[in-house]
Amino acid sequence: MDLGIAGRVALVSGASSGLGRAIATTLAAEGAHVAICGRDADRLASAADEVAAAGSGRVRADQVDVRDHDAVRDWVDAVAADLGGLHIVVTNAGGPPAGPVTAFDLPAYRAAVELSLLSHIGMVQTALPHLRAAGWGRVLLVASETIRQPRPQYGLSNTVRPGLLGFAKSLVPEVGPDGITVNVLAPGYHRTGTLEAQFADPDKGLAEIAATLPVRRLGTPADLAATAAFLASDRAGFITGSTVLVDGGATQGM
Repeated sequence: MDLGIAGRVALVSGASSGLGRAIATTLAAEGAHVAICGRDADRLASAADEVAAAGSGRVRADQVDVRDHDAVRDWVDAVAADLGGLHIVVTNAGGPPAGPVTAFDLPAYRAAVELSLLSHIGMVQTALPHLRAAGWGRVLLVASETIRQPRPQYGLSNTVRPGLLGFAKSLVPEVGPDGITVNVLAPGYHRTGTLEAQFADPDKGLAEIAATLPVRRLGTPADLAATAAFLASDRAGFITGSTVLVDGGATQGM
C-alpha cells in the first residue's frame, strides 16, 4: 500500500530510542524526510544512522529537550527551513515516573504537566503555521493507554494525559479546514527499555504483563510505528479527533 508520504517532511520528537525511534524509522522507510530530536547525543546519533538507513530521504537530528519551549520553537522552525516545509508532526515525550498518585508531591505533578502535556502543546503550536502553509498536515500526539484506562501504578500519567486529549479534540475543528488532521496515539505495554527498567527481573515482569493481555504478548515498537505511519498518511485523511489504542486489547471500556 502506498501511503502517499514519500517526499513529505516529518518531525518526530523523543526519537532517540523506543517508540519514537521506531516511528521515525518507519516514516523514513515510507520515503519521508525525517527530523528527529532527543537529549542523549550518543543515542541520537545511533538513531539517526538507523533512520537514514531505512529510506532514501533526508534525515536531520538535533539535541533538544522537549521541555525547553524556546529550543523546541527554534528546532521546528529550523527543520522547516532546512527540509523545505513541514507536513507530519509526531509529538513524543516519554512518560512521567511510575507510582500511585499519593507517592508524589506537587512539584512532581508540575513536572509531569510540563513533560507530558505542555511539551506536546508547545510543539504543535510552533508547527501549525508550517502545516497551514503546506495546506496538508498530520499531527500525532503520542500519549498512553492511561488516557483511556487509568492504572493505579501510573498515577501521574493518569492525571496528566487526559489534558492532551482535551487539547486535541479542541484543535480538530480549528485546523480541519486547513487539511490538517489531529489524532492521539495511545500505546499500551510495548517492550522498550523504559518498561524493562521498571522491573528487577524484566523477563519475568514482562511475561506476567503479557499473560494478562488478550493477545498474550507485549507490543513491539514496530506495532505502534505501523499505526502511526498509517495515521500520518494520505489515506487517513478522514480520521481526525480519534484516540487510537494500540494496546493488545487491554482497554476494555466501550
